[in-house]
Amino acid sequence: MSDRTLFLSPRLTETGDALAHAARRRALRVETLRDWRVPERWSGDASLYAGPLFADTVAGGLGLGLLEAPQDWLARLPYELTHREVEFTTIAEARQLRRPAFVKPPNDKSFPARVYPDGSGLPGSDAVDGTEAVLVSDIVAFAVEYRLFLLDGEVRTGSRYATRGSLDVAPLAEDPRRREVLAFAGRLAASELPSAIVVDVGLIDGAGWAVVEANAAWASGHYACGADAALDVVLRAAGPASAFTPADRRFLRPVPEVLRD
Repeated sequence: MSDRTLFLSPRLTETGDALAHAARRRALRVETLRDWRVPERWSGDASLYAGPLFADTVAGGLGLGLLEAPQDWLARLPYELTHREVEFTTIAEARQLRRPAFVKPPNDKSFPARVYPDGSGLPGSDAVDGTEAVLVSDIVAFAVEYRLFLLDGEVRTGSRYATRGSLDVAPLAEDPRRREVLAFAGRLAASELPSAIVVDVGLIDGAGWAVVEANAAWASGHYACGADAALDVVLRAAGPASAFTPADRRFLRPVPEVLRD
């Protein structure tokens, strides 16, 4: 593992900095890419922490595979794990909504994830072709929300990140609901997820524990999660494309070719 290089995007973040320090403690190399191109002479064992758009641009040139949850994962979970109806559909179909709903892209940030009064506020035909996937969810209120970094189905580190919709960050180890969170996370083991992933969970008033969403570890903020444990998950989630197991290959994000210097 010491031969691996952790690449970071030019956009400096608290999580990127924490992961970089954790990587250097393991004698991994850390490089910040100066722009959206992979160096012409690059070859080697790489990993990456970056947003989806930047990752799509450089992953091919770095020879990376990127793990992510299936786009329809949340919609396929049983109701007892979501406590709300979630539909996997297209933007074109979602534009027909005539009721308020929470709408988000499954695995990127191509438009804001939020409550829309109806479908008219979604990106129009001038911005998208309408076939792009979206998740449409009933509106619920989470009393408290947690971020969990999972490796092989086990919570390696976690953090509270919100209470009543407001930022409220604290390590999971110090949270009075820690055992409840871990017990609920254990129920996700049978769901279809890659070996390295981030899952957000929360407590819905009057309903119980529920999944908020899944996120790619290589693009997720760590809040108060332990940086060393989070790095374990990131290194598995973004690594040499040829090194993934057959079980994980079906969770690889399509990676386009990139421009080089």
